[in-house]
Amino acid sequence: MIVWTVSNQKGGVGKTTTSVALAGLAAEAGKRVLLIDLDPHGSLTSYFRLDPDMQLSSVFTLFQERTALTESLIEKVTVRTPYAGISLLPAATALATLERQAIGDGMGLVISRTLAKVTGQYDLAIIDCPPQLGVLMVNALAACSRLLIPVQTEFLAIKGLERILHTLEMLAKSRKKPLNHIILPTMYDRRTQASVSSLRTIRNDYGECVWAGKIPVDTKLRDASRAGVPPHLFDPNGRAVEAYRSLYKFVLASYEKEHIAMEAGE
Repeated sequence: MIVWTVSNQKGGVGKTTTSVALAGLAAEAGKRVLLIDLDPHGSLTSYFRLDPDMQLSSVFTLFQERTALTESLIEKVTVRTPYAGISLLPAATALATLERQAIGDGMGLVISRTLAKVTGQYDLAIIDCPPQLGVLMVNALAACSRLLIPVQTEFLAIKGLERILHTLEMLAKSRKKPLNHIILPTMYDRRTQASVSSLRTIRNDYGECVWAGKIPVDTKLRDASRAGVPPHLFDPNGRAVEAYRSLYKFVLASYEKEHIAMEAGE
């Protein structure tokens, strides 16, 4: 199973939209996809018309039962969405209480251990993160093989990018190796100088870590979210969907290239 985490230490940059868009495109390509909502606000959960305030079984259940995780428990928590190939581990607002609980007893590896028990059931897992550094983000970063960092092309979002890259530096020291990451410019509007200037700054400052494409501003993404439909089904030939298609192919190819290199011992 490949695991991608979508994260930035700033809200409103397109994390949930990116998670759903990539999941939809992967499912369209025949992949079995598991979406995981680790944000207490539950935007990903709400996307599929589930209420995070009303979830009796959720990712929070897995943290509560972390010393006795079983495949049957995970299956009980998992929701089959109306869209073929896409399943969801929903969030609950109770996730916000985890930060007040004692860290330890495997708290930082709950998602890693969860995915290990269902690795044969899915081809791809995509984790949607909260914007704050804490036990939930630590779980998402520990579990993934690739980190995707959506960055809105505006100044304040770039500050969030700086924060998460600092977090990655700290994480690399503890795990003794860097976590491969791809920076994704989002909400790009070529009509505004602020967007054009911000994109230039991102590319100049972060170079090869930045995806060569960009996700444009597209009201169809908002409309797809309102309808609760993955973007590729709502607007198959839309400009944002085409950008996400390019991104999906790029991220998948970069992972496969790295995997081949590792097997070759390079």
